[in-house]
Amino acid sequence: MGNWNTTCACKRSKLMRKQMDSMNHNTHHEGIRTVKVNKVCDFSGNSDLCICAVTWNMNGKVVYEDLVELVGSNSKSDLLVVGLQEVPRKNIARLLETALVDTHVLLGKAIMQSLQLYVFGPQNSGFSIKELKVDKHSVGGCGGLIRRKKGAVAICMSYNGIRMVFISCHLSAHARNVEERNSQCRHISHNLFSKYMNPYSKPAQVTVWLGDLNYRIQGIETHPVRNLIQKNLHRFLTSKDQLLQEAERGQVFDGYCEGTLTFKPTYKYDVGSSNYDTSYKVRVPSWTDRILFKIQDMEEIRASLHSYESVDDIHSSDHKPVKAHLCLKVNEQP
Repeated sequence: MGNWNTTCACKRSKLMRKQMDSMNHNTHHEGIRTVKVNKVCDFSGNSDLCICAVTWNMNGKVVYEDLVELVGSNSKSDLLVVGLQEVPRKNIARLLETALVDTHVLLGKAIMQSLQLYVFGPQNSGFSIKELKVDKHSVGGCGGLIRRKKGAVAICMSYNGIRMVFISCHLSAHARNVEERNSQCRHISHNLFSKYMNPYSKPAQVTVWLGDLNYRIQGIETHPVRNLIQKNLHRFLTSKDQLLQEAERGQVFDGYCEGTLTFKPTYKYDVGSSNYDTSYKVRVPSWTDRILFKIQDMEEIRASLHSYESVDDIHSSDHKPVKAHLCLKVNEQP
């Protein structure tokens, strides 16, 4: 009798597993939608809001001229969002304000040791802001002791009536830690601004998530990767990108958009050069530094990406900065 019950239990367990596998297999995941860059952008009137977003892992060093190179050419943007990782013990806010003194003012900042986020707007734009909040979420570890804090900082704000969230993050390193990065993304997404939530809260209409996400190119050795990059064929490496793979599996960033990865992998470079890692580790070049965005309701707000590129002329870090121009148009409601 006991054997019969055990057999039935095993059959029930197998049936339940099959049903769960079927449910998981049939679940639809949007993944990350790759969008083309439309290089024509008329800042003068076609868009309601233009955002320049920048992310850079500074590798614990700062050169003022690099900051000027990074932010100084964005005077036409309504908002300038700067996410930084591995920031040195310097007053970066003051340096950025000096670089932007003729065009922009600091509207908000979120800082968690070496992980920092700044939002700048045009001069006299303070009246356009409402409900500005900041938050942060650490994902543990001792990275803060060596200026490599892991986690995320965020700014939530309403600008000209558009509700937005900006997130700058730094996730766990190393190619093998994919599941750890996935888990960190979910924890960050779940915890940020949770203390402000209530049944009457309206969700953000636009979310921009940027940073050193640390997802790597996998399944191919470093020398074939470098050969493809040298031949300007790095577009063939996107199928090996962990972030796109994990998003397609429904693990992270479901429903987000990203520009086409036309620029070369941004990590790891020899500091002071444009040469990929020549240390004994000879790391596989990877697109660790990314800028993603999500529009909550595309019938309410239309988004157009006007650039998505790396800034290859900056050599003071082992990462190249990444920059994106995103323009928004609010649809007229009937």
